[in-house]
Amino acid sequence: MNAHIFTGTEISTGRRKPSEIVAEYDAKRAALPDALAAFEAAGDALKSAATIGGTWGNVTLDTGRGIYPSLLEKSLLQSAWRHVYDLYGLEQIASAKAKRRYEQMFSAPPPFTVENIRDQFGDLVADPWGSILRGLAEVFSQLDPAFKSHEKMKIGVKGLPKRVILDNVAGYGSWGRDRLRDILNALAAYQGKPLVEYREMERLLEGGSLLDAWTAPKDFHRPETTFPARGVWLKRFQNGNGNLFFEPDTLRDINRALAEYYGDVLPDCPDERPAKQRASTAVSKDLQYYPTPVAVVDRVLADLRYRMQGQRVLEPSCGCGRFMDALRAAGAEVIGCEVDPVRAAMCEAKGHRVMRMNFLETAPTGDFDQVVMNPPFYGRHYAKHVRHALRFLKPGGRLTAILPATARYDHGELDDLRPHWDDLPVGSFSESGTNINTTVATIRRAA
Repeated sequence: MNAHIFTGTEISTGRRKPSEIVAEYDAKRAALPDALAAFEAAGDALKSAATIGGTWGNVTLDTGRGIYPSLLEKSLLQSAWRHVYDLYGLEQIASAKAKRRYEQMFSAPPPFTVENIRDQFGDLVADPWGSILRGLAEVFSQLDPAFKSHEKMKIGVKGLPKRVILDNVAGYGSWGRDRLRDILNALAAYQGKPLVEYREMERLLEGGSLLDAWTAPKDFHRPETTFPARGVWLKRFQNGNGNLFFEPDTLRDINRALAEYYGDVLPDCPDERPAKQRASTAVSKDLQYYPTPVAVVDRVLADLRYRMQGQRVLEPSCGCGRFMDALRAAGAEVIGCEVDPVRAAMCEAKGHRVMRMNFLETAPTGDFDQVVMNPPFYGRHYAKHVRHALRFLKPGGRLTAILPATARYDHGELDDLRPHWDDLPVGSFSESGTNINTTVATIRRAA
């Protein structure tokens, strides 16, 4: 897959550039009226050939008078989009979630231009391997909390789930069947195998296994086909549910893929010191920074904006101020805290009030209505930030924190605070340089 196919440059694969496909589309669209007129004239000639002197023979001759220019344009537009999707093999790369989004787009596609092709498919083609890894992470993170954890998915970690539970693995179109297909296709994309076919699904659902390669005989509709080993088998139950089991090699592939996708979280604070040493709040010289993407800001604040008018809100470690921008726009009085002088200056340039210091060294005031924060993802350092931030709230005040998924599923550092959890989509922080799964914790300070 070539990363330059949407930039207008030549590609080495021999396939046509999108600009060439768009040129063909524009030419055919312009020629549609003449093509339709020629088609209708041919229909008139055919009717004339079947009559004498224009006398109707009491036989209905349908020569396509129900075809209209708008219908032809719709067909041409949908064909053009599907052609690009098929030409560059995007079905093999796209995640199950992306495929559903594309199917919706194909039913009512935007204008067919090079710019729109780049907008729809550019990220997928620019990083095909990253798209495959993300697709696998999206599927498996919905199956078991262990698959969400970048810590439990590190290479060499023991105790990976050897099976997953699927609800409603029943007939065609059932939720469990669709999820089963998504799992198999995500693995196939990672392993470089063909996407799963209907006969493989039927074999698995009928009690067979896909542990080894096998050959399906020819029938009236399909040729004889040899299918690869998928490394899975399914146990179904009378209630319609099922357990999908992974053989060791398949489980290792899942582990490798998720470990590669999640990667390591870079430290933005020093490692915790041994108990005999005094804990430090100094900031690491090698400060790492994961700014909150605008889409995440919008999602986290979706149900808060209407409550922000006149609220006094603190954003610890405010970075470049994306939360502060949105909070101010919602009518809140916002104060940030940022130790990095460059990022603090960026916030101040936008008119924000910022305390220039390490948040853990600030003195709690207990006078804020809300705290909205994106503390460090590394290790368990986030817990110190959350507990310190709670002390800035008025009794009954609300804290909203974006945290690594390990905070919810692995560590238990905040369980005594009884947070409400809401997991963010896979890859929510990809544009900021990390693929670890994240969640939102909401905590009320006791009244």
